[in-house]
Amino acid sequence: MKIAKELRLNGVYIPSFNKLANFKNLNLGKDFIILGSAHNRIQLINKINQGCTEIFIAPIFKTMKSKTFLDVVKFNLIQKPPNIKIIALGGINSFNFSRLKSVKCDGFASISWIKKTGLIS
Repeated sequence: MKIAKELRLNGVYIPSFNKLANFKNLNLGKDFIILGSAHNRIQLINKINQGCTEIFIAPIFKTMKSKTFLDVVKFNLIQKPPNIKIIALGGINSFNFSRLKSVKCDGFASISWIKKTGLIS
């Protein structure tokens, strides 16, 4: 956070394994964004306590990197907190894309699928 502030960046990403204290009271400016990632409810609560305003929850679907995944039901059981944007991540492809309509999230992210479809190179 200190480096981000010194470099006048407009945000930081805090990975799921980072359990450091609260960053809410650092006077980072109202436009400063703190992104985080979580894989379960405990990590989600930790990210909220750290001051994250947008949180990636992953993996929602089966991926080559992970044998465990949430799927739609477990994802939706992780209750969406107010004033926090939740982004579904992991395993999203053309076969399960339509299932995202049933997911309580503010958006989704996919790297592999987008690369495969040629939207990015």
